[in-house]
Amino acid sequence: MTSAHFPKFVLCLCALFRELRKVMGASKPIDSSAAVLFEVPGPSSPLVVQELQIGCASLTQRVFAEWLGTAFLLAAVVGSGIMAQRLAGGNVAIALLCNTIPTGAILVVLILMFGPVSGAHFNPAVTLAFALRGETTWLDGATYVVAQLAGAIAGVWAAHLMFDLPVWQFSLTERAGTGQWLAEAIATFGLLATIFGVAARTPSAVPYAVGLYITAAYWFTASTSFANPAVTIARSLSDTFAGIAPHGVAAFIGAQLIGAAFAIPLARWLWSPAAAR
Repeated sequence: MTSAHFPKFVLCLCALFRELRKVMGASKPIDSSAAVLFEVPGPSSPLVVQELQIGCASLTQRVFAEWLGTAFLLAAVVGSGIMAQRLAGGNVAIALLCNTIPTGAILVVLILMFGPVSGAHFNPAVTLAFALRGETTWLDGATYVVAQLAGAIAGVWAAHLMFDLPVWQFSLTERAGTGQWLAEAIATFGLLATIFGVAARTPSAVPYAVGLYITAAYWFTASTSFANPAVTIARSLSDTFAGIAPHGVAAFIGAQLIGAAFAIPLARWLWSPAAAR
């Protein structure tokens, strides 16, 4: 088989796989966020890039990817916050900037790494949105959420251990008020709109779009854009720069779910196949 025929061969295999799934009545939908790029040498161009969606990973592999990816995300958020606070000499703006850049960067890396396996949700609000859209099953979604919560806490504890801090702690940082709650609703709304909007037209750009959105939202939202229930819960267990007092968690999560609830119908209206026609 020549390199020129390989893209057609792969596309035929994927079409066959989809038809087999229909015949066998497979219950697990392919996650629309799990886009992979195959770079194939073409006959007259350096690379022919085919965007293919895959759903070949087992549930165990997908759940582990969600756990590990969320753990790395929280290790980056909390760890960079600790490092920033130690090095910024009391300058909160510099500390926030030093916390922002690693968070946005690790999101790009993690989505590129685990997107082909699990869809790289790392966020119960994202998983809930995909379940409501019928793009993942409720059973898989519930398993994802448990893995995300466990991974988030593990990531926080790993950050504490790396910086020789007590593993078990609670944050004393107050984050409350109408402005903060509105910020969380807007941050989560914008995150889901970014995911669905970019995935609808240029799915290969989703990792970069999400990383850039969170980097920006750190600075234009009063709450520094948690936009993630698992992140919110885990950060309540860290009395460091990135922490949130436990009694502020419920309101943040409520605001995040409200933001998600508004984003889902908007995305369906703006970027559904029917809207494109």
